[in-house]
Amino acid sequence: MAEESSTNRRYGPGRLGFLDWTRGLAVLIMLQGHVFHSFSRNDLRKDGPYVLSQFLGGVGPAVFLFLTGITLAFLIDRRERQGMGPMARWGAALRRALYLWMLAFLFRAQLWLFGYPWSDWHYLFKVDVLNLMGFAIAIFSISALFSTADRVKIGAILGVAITLLGPLISLIDWTWLPPQITAYFVPSYDYFSFFPWAAYIAFGLSAGSILRLASADQVNRIMQWATLGGIVLVMGGQYFGQVGWSIYPKSEFWLNGPSMVAIKLGVLLMIVAMAYLWHEYGLRGKWSIARQMGTTSLVVYWTHIELVYGRTAALLKESLNTAECVFCAAILIALMLGLSLLRTHWAVAMRLLRIRFPRLAPSWTAALEPQRSSGD
Repeated sequence: MAEESSTNRRYGPGRLGFLDWTRGLAVLIMLQGHVFHSFSRNDLRKDGPYVLSQFLGGVGPAVFLFLTGITLAFLIDRRERQGMGPMARWGAALRRALYLWMLAFLFRAQLWLFGYPWSDWHYLFKVDVLNLMGFAIAIFSISALFSTADRVKIGAILGVAITLLGPLISLIDWTWLPPQITAYFVPSYDYFSFFPWAAYIAFGLSAGSILRLASADQVNRIMQWATLGGIVLVMGGQYFGQVGWSIYPKSEFWLNGPSMVAIKLGVLLMIVAMAYLWHEYGLRGKWSIARQMGTTSLVVYWTHIELVYGRTAALLKESLNTAECVFCAAILIALMLGLSLLRTHWAVAMRLLRIRFPRLAPSWTAALEPQRSSGD
């Protein structure tokens, strides 16, 4: 989500543009999920439409985190190919973590300010997905000291370890620590904790390293294996989630269950493979809503949270039926698509504004245009 820049802008019009499409699909899933979560009546929250909406909505954050791991792998590998040493690569990864962490706190501060004086100051320290991204990348940045081939194994090992340790972390008594600290790593329904959510970033680090090592003609085979692996993970996760016995004294499927992580990982692997197939052989470089949303995911995320959960929508919260939620989700998607298009065509919009209204503050419209380099 925070990786807003288009993959194509960084890697040319080639084979990795499908990652933007994947991110955009996750954005669309997230938008409908948040609308249902905020606006749906309480008496409808056990019905099929709401449950399906929230299950799909739960896959969205996993996709964002997985893609964050992929872009971290790209960042480190790119620095390595530029001739940077291990410590310089580590510093670049830490700067990315600091950037995401700063975004997280700015985001929380904006929400608190817009809700003042009714907003609780504790809300400033809520661990959301951006906080997790910054925290996890700071930890995983140590992988920059190794080669890209090593990061394939490191990411996979870390992902499995985080997945398996989740139920054990929940069993430990952490009451001696402030809740603002435990929220970062103890599994919770209210926060994006390191266990087990960071596992998706670790698996993304491994997957991104594989993509950086692969040649263009090998990506098709990789996506075939991703589809097969996704099917195996979903079937295996369902089996072990329903088998009735566990190696853990206590484990909750939706909170810290390794089976849940396996199922979501399997689903997102199949989504990535489907996105690749559709992007390469369906769209063939054409414009699409999903890819458009994927290139501006951060601004869409930031804006829609205020519209859905903020003071703006106070009258709609927990008051709509299923059909009304579907209608609101469609309206929100349309609004966010317009915002996304404005974000990517900002310079054109400013030029049109100056042409149509030449006396309307021409100085500030010119100042807001992106600066063109001498090579453009």
